[in-house]
Amino acid sequence: MALLPLAYPLARPFLFSLDPEEAHERTIELLARFGGTPLQRAWCSARVDDPIELAGLRLPNRVGLAAGLDKNARAIDGLGAMGFGFVEVGTVTPLAQPGNPRPRMFRLPQADALINRMGFNNDGLAAFVANVKNSRFNSILRTSGGRQRMILGLNIGKNAATPIERATDDYLACLAGVYPHADYVTVNISSPNTKNLRDLQGDAALDALLAALKSRQAELADQHARRVPLFLKIAPDLDESQVQAIADALRRHAIEGVIATNTTLARDAVKGLPHADEAGGLSGAPVREASSRVVRQLRAALGAGFPIIGVGGILSGADAVAKIEAGADAVQIYTGLIYKGPALVQEAARALRQRRGGR
Repeated sequence: MALLPLAYPLARPFLFSLDPEEAHERTIELLARFGGTPLQRAWCSARVDDPIELAGLRLPNRVGLAAGLDKNARAIDGLGAMGFGFVEVGTVTPLAQPGNPRPRMFRLPQADALINRMGFNNDGLAAFVANVKNSRFNSILRTSGGRQRMILGLNIGKNAATPIERATDDYLACLAGVYPHADYVTVNISSPNTKNLRDLQGDAALDALLAALKSRQAELADQHARRVPLFLKIAPDLDESQVQAIADALRRHAIEGVIATNTTLARDAVKGLPHADEAGGLSGAPVREASSRVVRQLRAALGAGFPIIGVGGILSGADAVAKIEAGADAVQIYTGLIYKGPALVQEAARALRQRRGGR
């Protein structure tokens, strides 16, 4: 990502010659160090104007960055310069944790895919909030008055050492910490890389978690004199009845939106490829249809007007359009950014604007 968006194909061979996590770390370091400076012209793109109202927020366009790329909120300014309408950072946990042992990220270039088992590696809530507060986005762009600005989402999770029956405590601590600095907060219960985390998608556990979060949200809204919407991020590995149960819970607890989906445990689409049998979540092109299926099922269950952000397998403008046609209101990208580079942001945003009849 260190070169002009159109020159990314020249940079990619170098980045792909490195260990995937090393390439990731070098990229975040570059974006963190030079974001918000004149040097970010090396990768910045004009933001496509295609505003949409979603969960009470005005997004400049409908293409966002999915959580996971910038776990510690170090590169908000550098990422925002790529033309995203919204950027989501995290997942953050209350305490710092190293995540799973390395190696824990693997490329499957034949399938435009990644497998990761990072395990919510991050520097903890205090460092995360400090990085958000120190960003140029926080200090300058929030004073933009009537001008359109990028939207910032903060993604929260639980520590690996926290027993699943105490998971709510971690989510509540994170919610209180990030609330003053977020445009929206995403509750991540769908990573496959934290033991038992996906159990929180079950009926009773989900009801208890969402009830506690909504109660704390109301308290924080009074305290900070503004209401920050909550989004729930779910997995693609759900059957139709499970999706329906989650949709019912979202309605029952008045959660403001849903992000569909996280990575998949399925390997059918990459069977036989190098690294295909590595443990972890598979992202990229192979998850495209599974995530779109969940989006379609959510839209059918939730009806028109309920905010859905679609993520999974978007590697072109056509993929972004397909996700909207499946029922999403906006999209997020991650693996596509690694394979296609920053030019994908503009390509997707332009395709979505054209679909709406814009120029």
